[in-house]
Amino acid sequence: MTHILRSDLLERVRTLISQNPVVAILGPRQCGKSTLARELAFSKFFDLENPRDWTQMDYAQTLLESQTGLIVIDEIQRRPELFALLRYLVDQTHPANRKFLLLGSASPELIRQSSETLAGRIAFVEMKGFHLAEVGQQEWRKLWLRGGFPRSFLAPTDQASHDWREHFISSYLERDIPQLGIRIPSDTLRRFWLMLSHYHAQILNYSELSRSFGMSDKTVRSYIDILQGTFMITKLTPWFENLGKRLVKQPKLYLTDSGIFHALHDIESTEQLLSSPKLGASWEGFALSQFVSSHKIRLKNAFFWSTHGGAEIDLLWKEGGRNFGAEFKFVDAPKVTKSLRIAMADLKLEAVWIIHPGKDSYPLDKNIFVQSIYN
Repeated sequence: MTHILRSDLLERVRTLISQNPVVAILGPRQCGKSTLARELAFSKFFDLENPRDWTQMDYAQTLLESQTGLIVIDEIQRRPELFALLRYLVDQTHPANRKFLLLGSASPELIRQSSETLAGRIAFVEMKGFHLAEVGQQEWRKLWLRGGFPRSFLAPTDQASHDWREHFISSYLERDIPQLGIRIPSDTLRRFWLMLSHYHAQILNYSELSRSFGMSDKTVRSYIDILQGTFMITKLTPWFENLGKRLVKQPKLYLTDSGIFHALHDIESTEQLLSSPKLGASWEGFALSQFVSSHKIRLKNAFFWSTHGGAEIDLLWKEGGRNFGAEFKFVDAPKVTKSLRIAMADLKLEAVWIIHPGKDSYPLDKNIFVQSIYN
């Protein structure tokens, strides 16, 4: 299996370690956090899924007080009581003598615990699977079909990749979720996840979803929180200002990884994907994820905009006090639509990019640009 060095991410982590006593890398399981951490010059690596390391943490204070240099603790959310100890240790030690790199795959618990005990002492890095800048633009079809999980992307065949993702889904439901103390039958959460995947790249209607699944609105929201908190889904916030229009105010939902989306829908090959009714939605989610990564747009500062009259823009963000937008279309020759012109005018967009799978990039109209996924 080929190893892909994630140089930019590695340099960012190194920089944060030099500036902070504690750094936490958050991301889904199997996205490469441990592999990345092992590229660093650490003095000790504790994996809390290793029974020996787990047992050693019963005597964590004595153990960690004896360590210097960079100490890595993987799957930190499994021992949340360590956060208070880490605060004591970093406050008692000169920052240059001992630093901690925490790896976690459950963001709500990790962020809640650390924000209570390590405020002002910790920096966060959110890590996802591979993106195009890491694997090469020419590999976009493979990355789209298989998704960004390293073992899925680097599998020898499409079938082997699909099999890995099926195993990942089962392992996530049957092992990872219970380890977080969440008691939901795995088949129930799988059915919910599959149902939710039909909302990929669509407005999330909680009431409709709760009726379809036969559960209360509160239960549906709690299940969504679990999937979001373990990085399996992403919600894009609606943008609304008082523009004299009736605006959509529910979030838009995406499965974070295109390969997991395809596995849930039994899409095993590019041929099946291109003939699937989910083609447009799949492309929107994949292209949006790649665009956000390449332009370093933080999702908490990104939005979509949609009116009840049908005008919309897939992605809206602010930069330097100006508004910008992007659309994601699986077409050979994108066109300027009425909807796009309304969005340009109402939102006072400085520029809009239309991301498509073709090889050509070119200006389409004033401040509207067609951009190839190859660029």
